[in-house]
Amino acid sequence: MDPYETTELRRRTKIVATLGPATDDPQVLESLLLAGADVLRLNFSHGTTRQNSDRVRQVREISARIGRDVGLMCDLQGPKVRIERFARGVAVLGEGQRFTLDTAPDAGPGDESRVSVEYRDLVKDVTPGDMLLLDDGQIVLEVHEVDGAEVRCWVQRGGTLTNKKGLNKQGGGLSAPALSEKDRLDIGLAAQLGMDYVSVSFARNAADIEEARDLLRAAGGHGLICAKIERAEAVKNIEEIIDASDVIMVARGDLAVEVGYASMTSLQKRLIMETRNRSKVSITATQMLESMINNPSPTRAEVSDVANAVMDGTDAVMLSAETAIGRYPAEALRTMSSLCIGAERHETVRRPESYQPEEIFSRVDEAIALAAMYTANHLNVKAIIAFTESGSTALWMSRVRSDIPIFAFTRHETTRRRVTLYRGVYPATFDVCETEPSEVYRTAIQVLASERIVSKGDRVLFTAGGQRGVSGGTDTLQILEVGAEAELGDRSDTSIAHRWELSRRLRA
Repeated sequence: MDPYETTELRRRTKIVATLGPATDDPQVLESLLLAGADVLRLNFSHGTTRQNSDRVRQVREISARIGRDVGLMCDLQGPKVRIERFARGVAVLGEGQRFTLDTAPDAGPGDESRVSVEYRDLVKDVTPGDMLLLDDGQIVLEVHEVDGAEVRCWVQRGGTLTNKKGLNKQGGGLSAPALSEKDRLDIGLAAQLGMDYVSVSFARNAADIEEARDLLRAAGGHGLICAKIERAEAVKNIEEIIDASDVIMVARGDLAVEVGYASMTSLQKRLIMETRNRSKVSITATQMLESMINNPSPTRAEVSDVANAVMDGTDAVMLSAETAIGRYPAEALRTMSSLCIGAERHETVRRPESYQPEEIFSRVDEAIALAAMYTANHLNVKAIIAFTESGSTALWMSRVRSDIPIFAFTRHETTRRRVTLYRGVYPATFDVCETEPSEVYRTAIQVLASERIVSKGDRVLFTAGGQRGVSGGTDTLQILEVGAEAELGDRSDTSIAHRWELSRRLRA
């Protein structure tokens, strides 16, 4: 039996896996889904419109065939500042030498003394004494002077530099807008493809997030917005960014370069905690199992990195090149999954949350969600079923630390795909408007019982709305005890086909 079908071993932390050339083979893609990928990511920095459209179509076809809801996320390219090309494709910089960054439009190919930079405003963003970091900090330059279109530097740390490497300013301060013209076009593509999540790269403030959301809605898209935290400016504005976003991605590559590697551990913990406290979702990303791009097993440091993110309370961990171009995409996914399960067994993760009795709720449905988690954690409840339209009730529940699985029963495919990213929440197809009111609770319990998630004598907690099919209307909490096996096994009523569809959807 699949270990994820048992309550004790059901993985709560979700996994985002990136699509790419390595997953274009349908068998490889199916193996990722069967290994437990919850959300699949497309990086719009790579691939053509045709390639990305084909990948989305293939995901939808395979996920429908195997009966598994999976979310789709796209990353906008954003204004990543890069150097241009060298005449020989490479330059070796020596410590102490002069090196010039040339922003002139007609600057030619680079050499050991200079290279062009397409970002024209670099000359406005730097002053003498600033430290510029190339290739994720492998090369360090100190600005000596700014003259016209040229930024003249001393090489503080040399090395081999190749084409199109990224450029960051230590401490942040590059003023490039978060959304480029390409990003605006790609937001239209995201709407057309029905992406569930759209990630804004190099977000600086709440305005960047709101602009992306407005563009997506204007294009007809209904996806949620993820802010990638990659700039030092974003850390300064983190509270307003979290409030404006639905998801925060701790993108540790460029962020570590700007704020310094020594600050990243504590910053990661702070970002996850702040996001969770504001009832939003967090993803921890970048180089989590980097060695598995070329190797079938991780390093010990990577094992600890994944475990620490899980124990920090992240909703999801992400695989990038490991699945997009790696040699062992399915193995990386299975490894990530087993590491998450291992970390979730730790007592600090399983221990129920402490509650803040002075907290005041502004919404009835939020109060019901938090009351449900308090009750479930103190009453030996085996499973929670949230009848939901938008997924909000399940999201609020998942903000409370618990090892009790939360099942989001919903009639909306978009909601089922959305909750795949929420820690400890599992989607199920259920149309409350087409189910007899007297059969709703009994049918739901039968589904969990048929999957051996609950058995006779177990308690199941339900949340629902008095007005069926109304978003934001959750106002009821009910606890039922699973009945006798004969009653649960009764297949004589007319809802058997509906229950079978629910059962199939829950197998993930």
